[in-house]
Amino acid sequence: MNPSLSPAVTTPPAGANDAEARIRELARSLTLEQQVQLLTGADVWSTHAIPEIGLSRVVMSDGPAGVRGEDFDERHDSVSLPSSSALSATWSVETAHRYGQVLGQEARRKGVHAVLGPTINLHRSPLGGRHFECMSEDPRLTATMAAGYVAGVQSMGVGATPKHYLANEAETERFTADSVVDERPLRELYLAAFEDAITEARAWLVMSSYNSINGTTASENKLLETPLSTEWGFDGVVVSDWTGVRSVEAANARQDLEMPGPVGHWGPKLLAAVNDGRVSREAILEKVTRILRLAARVGSLEGFQPAVTELPTQLDGAAVAREVAVRGAVLVRNNGILPLDAKALSRVAVIGHNADEARTQGGGSATVMPKYTVSPLEGLRKALPDDVIVTYARGAKVAEGIQPFPRASLHNPVSDVPGIRVTFLAEDGTEISGEDRLASHLIWFGIGIPDGAASIRMETVWTAETAGIHHLGVGTVGRIRFVLDGVEVFNRELEDDTEVLGAALFDPPKTVHAVETTADQTVRVEAEYQLPREQVIPFTAILLGEETVVADPQAEIEAAVDAARNSDVAVVVVGTNAAIESEGFDRKDLDLPGYQNQLVEAVAGANPRTVVVVNSGSPVLMPWLDKVDAVLLGWFGGQEFGSAIADILLGAEEPGGRLPTTWPAALEDVPVLNTTPVDGKVIYSEGIHIGYRAWLKQQAEGGAAPALPFGYGLGYTTFELGKAHAPQVVTAGNDVVVHVPVRNTGTRTGREVVQVYLDRADSAVERPVRWLAGYAGTHLAPAGTESVEIRIPAKAFAYYDGGWQFEQGTFRLLVGRHASDDFQALDIELR
Repeated sequence: MNPSLSPAVTTPPAGANDAEARIRELARSLTLEQQVQLLTGADVWSTHAIPEIGLSRVVMSDGPAGVRGEDFDERHDSVSLPSSSALSATWSVETAHRYGQVLGQEARRKGVHAVLGPTINLHRSPLGGRHFECMSEDPRLTATMAAGYVAGVQSMGVGATPKHYLANEAETERFTADSVVDERPLRELYLAAFEDAITEARAWLVMSSYNSINGTTASENKLLETPLSTEWGFDGVVVSDWTGVRSVEAANARQDLEMPGPVGHWGPKLLAAVNDGRVSREAILEKVTRILRLAARVGSLEGFQPAVTELPTQLDGAAVAREVAVRGAVLVRNNGILPLDAKALSRVAVIGHNADEARTQGGGSATVMPKYTVSPLEGLRKALPDDVIVTYARGAKVAEGIQPFPRASLHNPVSDVPGIRVTFLAEDGTEISGEDRLASHLIWFGIGIPDGAASIRMETVWTAETAGIHHLGVGTVGRIRFVLDGVEVFNRELEDDTEVLGAALFDPPKTVHAVETTADQTVRVEAEYQLPREQVIPFTAILLGEETVVADPQAEIEAAVDAARNSDVAVVVVGTNAAIESEGFDRKDLDLPGYQNQLVEAVAGANPRTVVVVNSGSPVLMPWLDKVDAVLLGWFGGQEFGSAIADILLGAEEPGGRLPTTWPAALEDVPVLNTTPVDGKVIYSEGIHIGYRAWLKQQAEGGAAPALPFGYGLGYTTFELGKAHAPQVVTAGNDVVVHVPVRNTGTRTGREVVQVYLDRADSAVERPVRWLAGYAGTHLAPAGTESVEIRIPAKAFAYYDGGWQFEQGTFRLLVGRHASDDFQALDIELR
């Protein structure tokens, strides 16, 4: 990591020791009852205030790709950045820093003191449900990118929260699963991914995970003490994942803060445990001190100077969202068709459900409410000259279940303004309060529903864009009454059989009813939801919208083929949906949903000039990869996704990304796949071989190769790597600096990422075939040159066996562009 990216807090200001002493004295001044109360949240998102000592609450908010704030209210919009898999695909710590700074800005704008991100669990299996929310399959790439992100957030005086600590790579049985991991992979992979965020970027918080690690639940695990606090020097707050504290015993571990509150496993039970000696007063005092230290850092403790007093220059959040989407997009095939020459085009076919209803973010706690999103269809229509005819065909259904009504189609009949009217009603039906909302997906989590409310009424007038049969519906969990144009069509319970919060939130149980309309016909839509009398966590979600129903899938494909056949180029956008990639559940396979593969094959058969854009957060199978002219991986590209796609396809920008994870050709080829616990345990039997390491081991044993290797990515220009220079002899424990001359040999400005791997063929211990040791990027104009400097940390040569061990002898240093490249090799002797 570049030292210049470290936040201001890494160098303690003058008087820091005095401030620390005063914080400890404040902690001691509190009664035991106050101390214990401070260790559980005051509500869903914040800690307790203690005004008599000048302590105001510390507010936390979900990240990691946007800052939602304390509510899910679309009127309080958030910048929606590309997913973490897209960020990691930039292979740029500087970009991660800018990304983090935007999150810090957003947090300050929303009165938030700590962002719950980055998510830096590894891509152990491509089936992992939160794969999109994590960064990469490699600990070195993940660690450096996470450190950049953390430094960026904290440069704004806002705490970052690396999560989920630890070995939390799957969602199946996520609250109870036990990750069984040997010490060596635990240290070399899963802990290594977190290390730079703590030791270099000095994160102010860490979130413990739901799962157990080697038999002990995360919030009670000794890993919170060692290496986190002891070896790495972490002096911040360990906050639980929400409901992740399971017992008073967690107070004897390094767990500091139980969320959410005010009711949890601590509180009165913890007070009793201290009074009868099961938990020491010293342990409580340390936890309180850390919470007060955090409050001081973020400006929530009077009489203490915040960690950051001079903020960096404000960034344009939307511009950074667009920049990351461009830099993270990975071009994996280009048969000379890209970039498109807009002047040579007269007709362009844009095809695919995701072209019009793109997935710009993943489901679950990563979700934010942006002011707008740009779809690929919108982006291309805006970017192409007016005389280019752009036709659209859906081609194949992707979005499952009810999708929210487009905001522009809604009119509030009560207030006579755009949107929807929401009214909160008392038990006797009288109105408590009402509000004018903009969107038809309504979520309340801990805030927003007034006291005494027994039901919620929603009213809107929806305008049909097209003639035909429309399937209108409501999705929620609980008792709901649904009325269309004055006719009650449903009035009973909708039951959730998943017991998964993320699923109920973004793919809820539903009732759907067919309505035939003419174009521009209006339908009055009303619903009334009965609030449950008791909720452990105050959470309510109601979705009004329309479900796409396709009676004849083949007719949809044929319409797309007709559009493609009559166009100069066909741009097909394929992707996943919220029922496939989300928090709360893992994927069942890597297939594109619906008839999308058939769609791509048919379109490519009709027009050889076919470009495919993949709109998924994690790997999908692409059986047509070699049958189309170009393939661009766009990930979940944030609110500016469509603008970025247009920039790249039309050559205004260079696709800058490299794969942060390996993409397979077939599910059965994947060497590490399973995410399902057996008898409650997920056995990490692959040891140190995950991701490309596992693929290389498999290939060395005669097994299958991937479709696309880790680190791979194309651009619109060409580069030449010159002779690398590195020391021939290195003393164990010292970093190594490698210099690689790079020259742009093409005709366009572009970006190259130089990747350096190590191998040790005759090692006395088991090693990967090769492993990433360092990387660096350069941006060069045609004929431009630069000597790129790559720092290899000393630990890259080490292995863990009760401590970090260095094996003396010869290592090969491999310089190239991806994990399966034809490398330039140098020998380095470690002494």
